[in-house]
Amino acid sequence: MFHIRRQRGWPIPERIYLDHAATSPLRPEARAAMDEGVAIWANPSSPHAEGRKAREALENARERIKAALGWDGELIFTSGASEAAQIALNQANAGARLISTVEHDCILQAGHDAERLPVRSDGSVSMDEFAEAVERERPLVAVQHVNSETGNRQELGPISLAAHTNDGLLFVDCAQSAGKFALPECEMAIISAHKFGGPIGIGALLVKDYAMLKPSGGQERGYRRGTENLAGAMGMAAALEACSDPYVSPDVMEPLDALADECRKRGGTWLSDRLSDPTPYIRAIAMPGMSATAQVMRFDMAGIAVSQGSACSSGTMKTSRVLEAMLVEPDIAERTIRVSFGWSTTRDEVERFCEKWIELAGQ
Repeated sequence: MFHIRRQRGWPIPERIYLDHAATSPLRPEARAAMDEGVAIWANPSSPHAEGRKAREALENARERIKAALGWDGELIFTSGASEAAQIALNQANAGARLISTVEHDCILQAGHDAERLPVRSDGSVSMDEFAEAVERERPLVAVQHVNSETGNRQELGPISLAAHTNDGLLFVDCAQSAGKFALPECEMAIISAHKFGGPIGIGALLVKDYAMLKPSGGQERGYRRGTENLAGAMGMAAALEACSDPYVSPDVMEPLDALADECRKRGGTWLSDRLSDPTPYIRAIAMPGMSATAQVMRFDMAGIAVSQGSACSSGTMKTSRVLEAMLVEPDIAERTIRVSFGWSTTRDEVERFCEKWIELAGQ
């Protein structure tokens, strides 16, 4: 049981940020690396001495990122996960595009004409229907590693096996898992720096072999147009190298176990109970008797930042299509908020969130 702290006589605490699935604060290591990158101001594609110095720093960042991820293929720098998804889904040398119904908006928009793969109520791809859909000519299968709204982790082994049996390619959205979990075996993956404490505006498409993509001309070996973001690349490399294992200490997350028990006792819904493989850093919680929209505002007034689903759905305060695809009851879905944790989260912040949740649930 948590004891509610009375604010009278207490100093007003600093705001608590628990929306890391949307973006994480910039790590100091990344900021320092970016300052260094800004000082190397030349265009990495220029042939003169200044350009060559910038190119050397860019390639060094590329290799550091690959090493930190354990990736032995190629890496194409992009402006973020959305651009990486556009390249993969529109330039892949593959046939039919198959995309699960719970993918991030950037994947669904990039593959707007792709065939949708339904999921089960636990968030996992329905393998019966997938087995039929994957029998296309050399399909490209796009499935996320960790869902940005529920924290569910897909079991990618059977999906990969089925795709490869049909000479297909597996493309995995690792925006929520890179830096936190080992990359899955796949042909392509996307990462986004600001999800693990790197800068906004830089990401990457990982591809086992350039031959899997149609070139489009321009920079990045001809697979992406635009001057490379050297400072961003250096910041992303430093942020990845600063990631620890585990990503967040279990001690920091421990108060959530007691909150889960309180949530169940009070008639709320702890959605991790329904998931096939819940991960610790994203929690979806339905409070009894209060809409998600009201909760987000009440927490914000109390100095705690949480969200209602994905930030890229964006600010719409609509009931989550992810929860709808998982057949979560509408009454529960409209009362569900997302709380997500990152490198800067402290145990005290988690405790204060838990206390506030119980206070609101009792009103």
